[in-house]
Amino acid sequence: PHKATYKIKISVLGGQLVTKIRQTATGYSATHIVEPTGMSRMFSRGSIAETSDFDSAADGVRPREYVSDDTLSREEEHARIHFDWDTGEARGTVNGNEVVSVIDGLAHDRVSIQYELMHDLISGNASDKYTMFEIDRLRPVNVQIIGEKTVKVPAGEFQVIGVQHQAEGSKRVTTLWCAEKLGYLPVIIEQHRKGKLQVRATLENYTPTRGQ
Repeated sequence: PHKATYKIKISVLGGQLVTKIRQTATGYSATHIVEPTGMSRMFSRGSIAETSDFDSAADGVRPREYVSDDTLSREEEHARIHFDWDTGEARGTVNGNEVVSVIDGLAHDRVSIQYELMHDLISGNASDKYTMFEIDRLRPVNVQIIGEKTVKVPAGEFQVIGVQHQAEGSKRVTTLWCAEKLGYLPVIIEQHRKGKLQVRATLENYTPTRGQ
């Protein structure tokens, strides 16, 4: 359990990303919120709020509920997805339209996949293939380790390992520079689309919240 605050830049807009994860009776609840800051609030209103409730399972992180409300992007997106492991289905709504996908093996949402990657890096079992709910359906995600380096961010200097993932059919590539010292929490998050950097977040503050 912890709270992490990032300085984030989306295209030319500046903002703040706050991630919080707390323990629940069976697992964890993680919330990621992006909001514009400073002068960017004059040009862009709204926020991106994502929440994932997931359980700890023998094979890693198993999501139960994913909620996303994006009023910041040019095209707003609202999603509510329930992962029913008994029936093997992920079902819910995306922008009011009903969606359903068959779960074949372990699957994740856009938030819980970060914690699955952290879990697998800690245990030394990182895979090169995952499954993630992307936009309106489950898609295979290709993952690769792209090296190690030392980085300096507002929160300090860290030795990091680069983990890059991309959903099949998506033009968006996400790179997480994860610090072993912080349980492989990303200290830099980058997203490229068609080779162009669109999002970059750097860790400003990390606060453990043990027992919460």
